Amino acid sequence: MTDLSMAHSSGQQTSEHLPAAAPLDVAAIRRDFPILEQKVNGKSLVYLDNGASAQKPQVVLEAMDRYYREQHSNVHRGAHTLGDRATAAFEGARETVRAFLNAASTREIVWTRGTTEAINLVANGLTAKLSAGDEILISHMEHHANIVPWQMLAERSGATLKVIAVTPEGELDLDSFDQQLSERTRILAVTHVSNVLGTVNPVAELVAKAKAVGALTLLDGAQAVPHYRPDVQALGCDFYVFSSHKLFGPTGIGVLYGREQLLEELPPYQFGGEMIERVSFAKTTWNTLPYKFEAGTPAIAEAVGLGAAIDYLNGLDRRAIEAAEQTLLAKANGLVDSIPGMAVIGTARHKVPVMSFKIDGLHPSDIGTLLDQQGIAIRTGHHCAMPLMDFYGVPGTARASFAFYNTLEEVDQLFAALQKIQRLFV
Repeated sequence: MTDLSMAHSSGQQTSEHLPAAAPLDVAAIRRDFPILEQKVNGKSLVYLDNGASAQKPQVVLEAMDRYYREQHSNVHRGAHTLGDRATAAFEGARETVRAFLNAASTREIVWTRGTTEAINLVANGLTAKLSAGDEILISHMEHHANIVPWQMLAERSGATLKVIAVTPEGELDLDSFDQQLSERTRILAVTHVSNVLGTVNPVAELVAKAKAVGALTLLDGAQAVPHYRPDVQALGCDFYVFSSHKLFGPTGIGVLYGREQLLEELPPYQFGGEMIERVSFAKTTWNTLPYKFEAGTPAIAEAVGLGAAIDYLNGLDRRAIEAAEQTLLAKANGLVDSIPGMAVIGTARHKVPVMSFKIDGLHPSDIGTLLDQQGIAIRTGHHCAMPLMDFYGVPGTARASFAFYNTLEEVDQLFAALQKIQRLFV
C-alpha cells in the first residue's frame, strides 16, 4: 500500500517508481467508512485506535452481506449451485491474499483465526525440528503472541530462547542481533512493525542473515499490512502472518503464509472435517495444502470480507496514502511540545503513524478515559508487550494510531483534548 525509505530492507512492495500522486481525498475516503459518521459522548468520533483494530469500508460490509444473502453454503462439499458460489467466493479471496503477498501459490495461503493462531500453528508444528542446544531468536519489542508460543516451544524441546535488544529510540539493536545469531539458531521470529513503537524493522536484512546460518524465519506482519503490501518472495521469509481486522477487514480470520515445502513437512495443528483425505479406524491421511491446516467449517464470510478489503485498498493510490500517513505522524510529533511533560515512547527513524506516549502526572488509563469523554478513541495499557514496557520503565502508555482516513483536524483535536485534561488534572 505504501512505502518508506526502508522499503527495500523491510520487504514491502515499493512505490518509488509510481508517478507522483495527487493529495489523498480524505473526505471522500471517510464517506466509505460509515462508522466514522457517529457521535460518541455527544462529540464527533475521532478514532485513533487503528493499531488495535481498523474500521471497515462499506464495500466490506456489502460483500459479507451479499455472501449471506445470495451465496451462503458450506464450501468444497455441496453438490449444488450455492455450494459452488460459496466455494468460488471463498477460494477467490484466497487468491486475492496470494496476490497481495506475492506468494507463489494459493497452496501457501492458510486461513487461520488471526495472527495469534497462525504463530501457534507454526510453533507447534516445529516442535520435532528442535532439540536441546538449539536456539530460538526473537526481539525485545515483540507482542506477547510472538513471545509466548516460542517460550512454550523452547520448554517442550529444550531449546533456548534468546532476545535481540532494542535501543532507547525503539529500534532493533543490529549489533545485538549479530551477536545473538549463531549456527545454533533454528528459528528467527520478529515483528515487521512494532505495535507499540511503530518501528519498521529491516526484516529483509534480518531474514537474509538468518537464512545464511540455516534458520527458519517467521515475520509477524499484523501491524505492517495496514501500511505496506509485503512481498514474501522478495523478503525470502519462510512464514508471514497477519490478521484481517487490522487490514480493514472483518474479525475472526487471519492468514498464514508458509513456503510450500515447509507446510508439506509440518504436521496438522487441528483435526476433523475438511483437513482429512481418508479416515479409517486404523489410519487417517491428510488433505492436500492448504486444507491440511483448515479443520472444520471455515470463516467463509470473513474470508470474503478480507478479500473485499484488499480489493478496496488496491484501488487506492499507494503514494498518496504514504504521504497522508506520514503527514499525520509529522503533525502529531510537531505538537508534542505543546503538552508539558509529554514524552513519546519510540522515536525510530522509520515508523508507521503510531505514537505511544506518557504525560507526567497522568496515568495512561486516565488519559484514555478522559479522551473518550471528548469522543476520542485511543489505546492504553501495556499493549500486550510487557517486556517492552519493562524496558522503558513504564506500566503502560497511551497510544494514538492513525489510518489514512484520519485528518489533520483530528490530530489537532487530540492535542487540544490533552491540553484540556492537563489543565484540569495536573
